[in-house]
Amino acid sequence: MLRVLAIDDEVPALEELAYLLRADPRIERVLCAGEAAGALRDLSRILVAGERLDAVFLDIRMPGLDGLDFTRLLTGFAAPPHVVFVTAYDDCAVTAYELGALDYLLKPVRPERLSEAVRRVGEAARRRAAGGDEPQDRAEEDEMVPVELAGRTRLVSRRSVTHVEAHGDYVRLHTEDGSFLVRMPLAVLARRWQSAGFIRIHRSTLVASAHISELHFDGGRAAVQVGGELLPVSRRHTREVRDLLVRRFRQGDPGSGQEGT
Repeated sequence: MLRVLAIDDEVPALEELAYLLRADPRIERVLCAGEAAGALRDLSRILVAGERLDAVFLDIRMPGLDGLDFTRLLTGFAAPPHVVFVTAYDDCAVTAYELGALDYLLKPVRPERLSEAVRRVGEAARRRAAGGDEPQDRAEEDEMVPVELAGRTRLVSRRSVTHVEAHGDYVRLHTEDGSFLVRMPLAVLARRWQSAGFIRIHRSTLVASAHISELHFDGGRAAVQVGGELLPVSRRHTREVRDLLVRRFRQGDPGSGQEGT
């Protein structure tokens, strides 16, 4: 059973969030706070006393200490709770991602999205309790990326993403079911997904190595086959891509790439 803390300076929003959290059978206890500075002091007392707190569900834009600064301060604790942002603004998603937030929910919160966030908190809490190495566990765990479609939030599985293309301040996630725009620089996604097997093949392209089926060379130029698309590899990244595919071939990966002409 999970123990969580909800933080929001708007009373109706805090009451609604706490109500939804308490209605979830996976949650044992919900603490509430109306501002981040006081919540940080309460959290310190809780952790010093040896009590467990699995996650914090908090707003971003609050007077005084905001949600992002609150999250940065959590790194000072030996075992900080996981963070889920609940906000009306989508312009802080990149920063939240970089800070390691488990999820980013947009208000008004839909029960099914909150349920998914609680599921992710539960999985992360179980890994921590088992003493697992979190960076490695995150690489093995599938990550769900929230994308907005016609006013609704859809979760796109990282494992379904074949490649990613940069579009200014956005990236386009390509899957077998279609493509989706997410407001996030490619460099941020490249750092976060590197341990999950995503490699840079071009300054504007990131590819899931598991989806590369062939490596082609034509007149000194390289390209990789990803599904039905042939994606160019820049000269700067050719050796890295080739070495990766050679390692996969030697390890007997049935999905390893084969060189073409």
